[in-house]
Amino acid sequence: SEAPNRDGAKRSPESLLQMLKETERAKLRVYVGAAAGVGKTYQMLEDAHQLKDQGIDVVIGIVETHGREETREQIKDLDIVPPRKIEYRGGIFDELDLEAIIKRKPSVAIIDELAHTNIAGAKNEKRYQDVQDLLENGISVITAVNIQHVESLNDVIERTTGVQVRETVPDGFFKRADEIIDVDVSIDTLRTRLRQGKIYSVEKIEQALNNFFRKGNLAALRELSLRHVAQFQSVQDQEYRERE
Repeated sequence: SEAPNRDGAKRSPESLLQMLKETERAKLRVYVGAAAGVGKTYQMLEDAHQLKDQGIDVVIGIVETHGREETREQIKDLDIVPPRKIEYRGGIFDELDLEAIIKRKPSVAIIDELAHTNIAGAKNEKRYQDVQDLLENGISVITAVNIQHVESLNDVIERTTGVQVRETVPDGFFKRADEIIDVDVSIDTLRTRLRQGKIYSVEKIEQALNNFFRKGNLAALRELSLRHVAQFQSVQDQEYRERE
C-alpha cells in the first residue's frame, strides 16, 4: 500500500534512483507504519539491495532487527557502518556512528528507528537530528518511524490508545522529506505476527494483544498513517502544480 506518485505508479527504488540522479541535493525517504511489525525495516533493506544492485553506494547506519530472523537474513551482504559503543550508567549501548558515516560518505544511508533518543554522550540528543546532519553532508537517507511518534499526533494517539508516547519527531522534519510512504498490513496479519513471536518476545505478547495491539487501536493507527501520508502527498502535488 505504497503512496502513488504523480503519475500514479507506485514509489519504488527506481523512483529514489531517479531522484538521486536528478539533483545533488541529498534525498530523504521516510517509511511510516501504524505499529511495530508492519515491515518497515524489511522494506528499507529491500530498497538497499536494489540500490546496491544499481551501483549505488549504500550503507546500513543502524538497523534494529528486534531479534527477527527474517530481518536479520535480509541484511545479507550490505555494508554496515559499525555502531558506536557508548558507556552509560554502567552499561554499554550501541548508537549510530554519525561521524563514521559522514567520513565514509556513502550515497545513501539506512537509518532505522527515527524517533530514538540517543544516549548521553552522542553528538545529538535525537536520531532525527543525526539524519538532518547526514542530509546536510550530502548523504541521502532512508528511514522509518511508527505513526505514534509524529509530534502533532501525540494528543490524538494518547486519547485513542491510552498510551503516552514520549519519543516524538517534530512535524518540521517531515517537511524535508522527498517521499513519505505508508507500509501497511491488515490488522489480522499484524496480530498473527504478534502471536507468532515475530514482533515482541514471548512474555510481552499477551500484554501487547490486550493493550496497544487491540483491534480498535490498530484500526485507528492505520487510519492515522494513511491520512498522514495522503496529506503529505496532497501538499507535494500542490507544490508541484504551482512550480509547473
